[in-house]
Amino acid sequence: MAESTDKVLQVELVAADRLVWSGQATMVIARTTEGDVGILPNHAPLLSSIIEGVVDVQTVEGETWVAAVDAGFLSVADNRVSILSERAEMSHEIDLEQARAELERCKQAGENDDEAQEKVRRAEARVRAAERAS
Repeated sequence: MAESTDKVLQVELVAADRLVWSGQATMVIARTTEGDVGILPNHAPLLSSIIEGVVDVQTVEGETWVAAVDAGFLSVADNRVSILSERAEMSHEIDLEQARAELERCKQAGENDDEAQEKVRRAEARVRAAERAS
């Protein structure tokens, strides 16, 4: 499907070790430190921190791609969206039962430090992403 360049976003979802997803989209939704943000074509330039959560990408073909991401950065400029995260997984790469078991292990650890809470948020994001894929 040929789209006018002012009606699509060029999106790259990048983890520290690999390019997770790249392609054209009509919308991207991500969770920033200020809350959820929706990016449409011709969005104003933006640089924001993202938190552990789920990223939704609506492709020009009408598909929805879902990924679980760790904290990182979101950059928007000239219809280009870059999402940079330490770790990122597409929902179809996540085993839902394993993700649920990991979430329970993290919750039962019972530690109240920041690292333990980060592990719980990461596990919750993986479960949410995998549930959307199933």
